[in-house]
Amino acid sequence: MMELHYLYGRPEAVADFKSQPEDFIVDEILDIELTGEGEHVCLHIIKKQINTLDVAKKIAKQAGTHVKNVSYAGLKDRHGVCSQWFSVPVPIKKDVDFTELNDDFIFVAQQKRHNRKLRTGCHSGNRFTITLRNIDKPLDILSRINAVRQGVPNYFGEQRFGHDGHNLTMAERMFAGEHIRDRKLRSIVISAARSHIFNQLVSMRVEEHGLAKTWHREIFMLDGSNAFFEDDISDENIARLTSGDICLSAPLVGKGEKGLIEQEKQFLEAFSTWHHGLAELGLKNERRALRLLPIDLEVKTMSSDSIELRFALPKGTFATAVLRELVNYVDVNKSAFANKEER
Repeated sequence: MMELHYLYGRPEAVADFKSQPEDFIVDEILDIELTGEGEHVCLHIIKKQINTLDVAKKIAKQAGTHVKNVSYAGLKDRHGVCSQWFSVPVPIKKDVDFTELNDDFIFVAQQKRHNRKLRTGCHSGNRFTITLRNIDKPLDILSRINAVRQGVPNYFGEQRFGHDGHNLTMAERMFAGEHIRDRKLRSIVISAARSHIFNQLVSMRVEEHGLAKTWHREIFMLDGSNAFFEDDISDENIARLTSGDICLSAPLVGKGEKGLIEQEKQFLEAFSTWHHGLAELGLKNERRALRLLPIDLEVKTMSSDSIELRFALPKGTFATAVLRELVNYVDVNKSAFANKEER
């Protein structure tokens, strides 16, 4: 994959990331008031070193249903300590003790009935507690905190693209005519392709003039919404950008050129095969914010070579987009996996 440009220049510091599960803590923010009654049981689960799908399988077995009936707001990393919500249909007259799932990898913190299942994306975001270890230049990280509080490029994280970018290799083969039979895998590959094009366009804008300067005409997104509109730069739009009412955006490409401005159309010529392939799949053009603002970013020095970071992010965004502007992090789990492959 092509290297993405940095908004504040490449960091000097190097640090270990995910040295142990407790170094990456994720808490899902679910802003839904559960009814306390209904034919679905919602489970607040804290998991460690197990992926979301494997937890779903265990819930399904305990409830005596098929795993496809288990829902969750979003996928969470295997290599960390993550809290998230699941839902599973359970007849009103049937009681299931899900605490029987508790072991070294799963802890059921809460279970409550609700009148409907949880849907993907129903959470508002995630809170992160990240510990970086073996930092060679901690002062370089601290000196970047105030800048990063102003926002970073809203890149999709490398996990979207698979190990060594394998999902993009598959996308290239798919757009060359190879058929992917597995619907779930096909969806992952399509998502990776759109995300890659988005990242490259954002990287191009960062290289040209950062994220502060605007083009003469932009497609703006309403804050906290997927709604967008195209307009010239004006005093009113500048004021709305400053207040945070609207934000700059880049395309998640699909069918047609609606929702694209001229500079974006020119950029997409380099991805014409992929763009055409995504359009043929019937995907609509969507937009995603250019800038990602970490919420309540706090930093705490734990020792001479370790730092703890705390912040929250909206759903669909990546903590690694924040980290990469602070430090050259080495994912210890990823490195260990690569070493196993080499052996």
